[in-house]
Amino acid sequence: MKIIADGNIIFVEEAFSSFGDVHLCSGREITNALLKDADVLLVRSITEVNAALLEGTNVKFVGTATIGTDHIDTAYLAAKEIRFTDARGCNSDAVAEYVFTALLNISNEQNFSLKGKSIGVVGVGNIGSRIVRLAGALGMKVLQNDPPLKRKTGNKQFLDLKDLMDVDIITFHVPLNMQGEDRTFHLFDYEKINSLKDGAIIINASRGPVIENSSLEKLIGKKKFIAVLDVWENEPEINMDLLHKIRFGTPHIAGYSYEGKINGTVILYNAFYGFLNKKPRWLPIIPPAENSLISINGNSTPEKELFKAVNHVYNINSDDKNIRGISKAVNPGKHFDNLRKTYNLRREFPNYVVNINPHNEEIASLFKSFRFKTFPS
Repeated sequence: MKIIADGNIIFVEEAFSSFGDVHLCSGREITNALLKDADVLLVRSITEVNAALLEGTNVKFVGTATIGTDHIDTAYLAAKEIRFTDARGCNSDAVAEYVFTALLNISNEQNFSLKGKSIGVVGVGNIGSRIVRLAGALGMKVLQNDPPLKRKTGNKQFLDLKDLMDVDIITFHVPLNMQGEDRTFHLFDYEKINSLKDGAIIINASRGPVIENSSLEKLIGKKKFIAVLDVWENEPEINMDLLHKIRFGTPHIAGYSYEGKINGTVILYNAFYGFLNKKPRWLPIIPPAENSLISINGNSTPEKELFKAVNHVYNINSDDKNIRGISKAVNPGKHFDNLRKTYNLRREFPNYVVNINPHNEEIASLFKSFRFKTFPS
């Protein structure tokens, strides 16, 4: 069996080598010619999987180690009876941790508390539901928008998008749908961006084209927005003017945790075993995180201590500094891709133990909500 895989999929060779020959390559270098005699294709989000890529090949199974599927022509795969799986949910916790690391850094810089602030969550699936839960733990006022879920459940907690225009913070966690009733392409265009309150915090860790980048770039100064963008239109050729105007920019790595990447590979592996009607037998060996003990001041406020802890785990300022180096790069697109390819995967919060001294039950409860282990427990 011949398996073509994006070399950026962690442990992919170890997991799939028992099935046959695993050929690793860059996701942007996967071509129709390369796939002529391949049986399996494993990709990430930068590879467009469609008729042009697969026609005339022997591929019978396609997997993407990502939660999004806008790069996959699923209708074509179904018509050709090519089995497909995604890794939905694999990095949901990582993205949620990214969002609150950004928010805690901004609130610390601006000297305000997140408690009592209103947050609009656009898309309440695997990631958005985690955002809702963590925002609630911080005492934030949460407004939710998810038209498909509203139709499915009839739950009135899901508001119209127009009802989120006056929130302090708005964060996007939707798939990229180019058309249809639930189209999200340019979901936030000039008119909607302009409708947000002055000084709002805008976070996009879903897909770049969900927000019309050119309109955000035009309005960001006028409306005094604070923006956090992990995803961009036209990746890897991103809007440089917009980059210079936002608070935090990162190269599409919000979900790049060690655990999230491994989860993606395990999901693909298990799905392929199911395709072959066999029982999965591979599990990765996960090493402990370094510097996993965090000392917490039990006499301080929960939010301040949480800010210190998340920055111990993840330095978002470093990622922001790295992407800004794109302005000096000879090939900006290649620089963007290299940042993703060489990214030093961070570990998720449950790998860390916080020592609260003296013990403070309010602090302990908040940390447990964010999945930290606490001592005393």
